[in-house]
Amino acid sequence: MCELLGFSSAVPTDISEHLGTFFSHSVKHPHGWGLMRENGGREVFREPVRACDSSLLTAVMEDMMPQKTALAHIRFATVGSIDENNCHPFTGSDNSGREWTLIHNGTIFNGKHNHRYAAVQTGDTDSERFFLSMLDAVNGQLERGIPTERARFELISSFIADNAPRNKLNLMIYDGDLLYVHKNLKNTLSFKRLENGILFSTTPLDNGIWVPFPMAQVIAYKNGREVYRGDRHNGTFVPTLEYITAMDAMYI
Repeated sequence: MCELLGFSSAVPTDISEHLGTFFSHSVKHPHGWGLMRENGGREVFREPVRACDSSLLTAVMEDMMPQKTALAHIRFATVGSIDENNCHPFTGSDNSGREWTLIHNGTIFNGKHNHRYAAVQTGDTDSERFFLSMLDAVNGQLERGIPTERARFELISSFIADNAPRNKLNLMIYDGDLLYVHKNLKNTLSFKRLENGILFSTTPLDNGIWVPFPMAQVIAYKNGREVYRGDRHNGTFVPTLEYITAMDAMYI
């Protein structure tokens, strides 16, 4: 079990207070933290320690400028060792040079990427294998030419829908233009509208109005506004008793 935070805005916005609250949840998610921010270019910071104990995170937060897009992650390891290579976000470029960044909360039980990419990944998480599989799908599309923004969205939406059955896929993906958001487990992701953008979080970060994010549907945002919405799919994740028992045991 991990927690996710995502932000999209039309103008640079100070989200340091929300980030501070989010990272304070690392008391129960001690196995790593990660942050993607924009600072003249995309910057990704990751560390396999409890966020609230991290001097690096303290320095990064002190240097944090207002953001238009940001992703943050705190990890409770379920698949993969406690290692920097297993911390989210995962980031990489497709064959056109476009950079992609992903954060994931969940477990992938079913999917060809689970084994095919084990030999080439830098860590040993199912999330990284999913990310590498997604990049290959993007590169497959690139063989037919540079896709439009809409075509890029349709590809990612279909990829997530195809892989959602039997897998918990709460995730956010950023491609430099679009922020893709998806959940398929109830009560695990909400959003709050800010004056200049929209904030997503696994759990509400203040006493404001937080709205449950739609189930089993990929929605893309640009400059703080929804621009594309995929069809609802049937890949809702229904936890088994064994899954619930295992998750409960982790927090004892």
